Amino acid sequence: QLRAEARIRRALIVDLDVHQGDGTAWIHREEPELYTFSMHCGENFPFQKQQSDLDLSLHQGMEDAEYLQILKNHLPSLIRKHQPDLIFYNAGCDAHRDDPLGKLELTSEGLFERDSYVFRTALEAGIPIASVLGGGYSPDHDEIAQRHSIVVRAAAQVHSNQHN
Repeated sequence: QLRAEARIRRALIVDLDVHQGDGTAWIHREEPELYTFSMHCGENFPFQKQQSDLDLSLHQGMEDAEYLQILKNHLPSLIRKHQPDLIFYNAGCDAHRDDPLGKLELTSEGLFERDSYVFRTALEAGIPIASVLGGGYSPDHDEIAQRHSIVVRAAAQVHSNQHN
C-alpha cells in the first residue's frame, strides 16, 4: 500500500524471529523493491525454507555475543546498499534461551541489545522503522509478556537518548 501510494520506493524487512521468515520471503519473492533479510536458527521450523534475499542460518545454541556480531556485520551494509525508505522489523523474542521452540541461547539482555542496535542503526541512518512483535512461546504468560516488552523498552530508550 505504501508503495502504491508512492509514500516509499524501497523497504528493508529485518526478520529476527528465530524461525525463518518463509512467508515474508514467499510473498515478496518477485518484488526487488522489498529486500528481505532473515536471521534464524537453521535447525528449526520451517524445515523447508523459502529463499529470502539474505538468509543467515544460525547454529543451534548460539549465544548473545556471536549473534550480535553477526547482526552488526550485516545490518549497516544492507542499509547502505539498499537505501530503504522504511525498515520493517520483526522482533521475535523466541530466540530467548528459555523459549521452548527457539533453539538459540540469547538472554533477555542480549535481546535488549539486539533490539536497541536495530533501532539505533535505523535512527543513525535517518530511516523510519516499524516494528512488530514476533514469535515467543511460554506457558507462563507473565514471562512471555516480559520478553515481548523488551522491544518496546529498547525503542523507548533509543528514542529517549536521541533527545538528550
